[in-house]
Amino acid sequence: MSEENRKRVKQKQHLYKFIDGPVEFLIKHNFSPNLLSYLGFFCSVGAAFLIALGFIHYFFWFAWLVPFLLFWAGAFDVFDGEVARRTGNITKSGAFLDSNLDRLSDAILILGLIYGGFLHFLLGYTIMFLIIMISYIRARAENEGINMKGIGFMERAERIIFLLIALILETWFYYFSELITGKPWTIYNPIITSKPVTWFFLFFILGYTFLLILTVGHRLLYTFKSLKNSDDDKEEMDLNNI
Repeated sequence: MSEENRKRVKQKQHLYKFIDGPVEFLIKHNFSPNLLSYLGFFCSVGAAFLIALGFIHYFFWFAWLVPFLLFWAGAFDVFDGEVARRTGNITKSGAFLDSNLDRLSDAILILGLIYGGFLHFLLGYTIMFLIIMISYIRARAENEGINMKGIGFMERAERIIFLLIALILETWFYYFSELITGKPWTIYNPIITSKPVTWFFLFFILGYTFLLILTVGHRLLYTFKSLKNSDDDKEEMDLNNI
């Protein structure tokens, strides 16, 4: 087992301690995996809509709704797969639906950040491209028989968690600085955002993009090496059979 897979196994063991109760509740009340996938998708849509409307900066008493919806989007993304596994309801159609709703959710969240001014549209589309590539590389590699679980740091769960934490901190930095000095400590960089944001969020976006690029590179390199080793093994077998 690779180091990445060991890391994922340990993470899942810790995760199961927290999700066991909710998953059993959902199973008891006959929530289907597909319904949970849709609930997660609509939570992402709701969060993106509120981000686009400016709830993070301009509606302090309701700003908590964005991370709240993002939290449940991530939670349902975990619950649907676990409910499917525990009930033996794993189907190709369900996996296909879940995968496509995840990609739509990713895209809608980025569009929400773009329309809300938190991302310049060119950077936003670049981030969207990187996220799609992360997913595509895994799908293409697994189609070739390569196990991609745990390969690359910025998988979907990590992306949602990072964005969730970043939006919470952005809200508090924005309003506390305004409370202390009378105006928020913001900076405007037209290459990164379309409106002033705090220094924290500016650096977060740069770091977030960098980690996405690293993940794409990691997955490409891992896949290429795995396929190369597979080709070499096949050539060696062919030579041995001559």
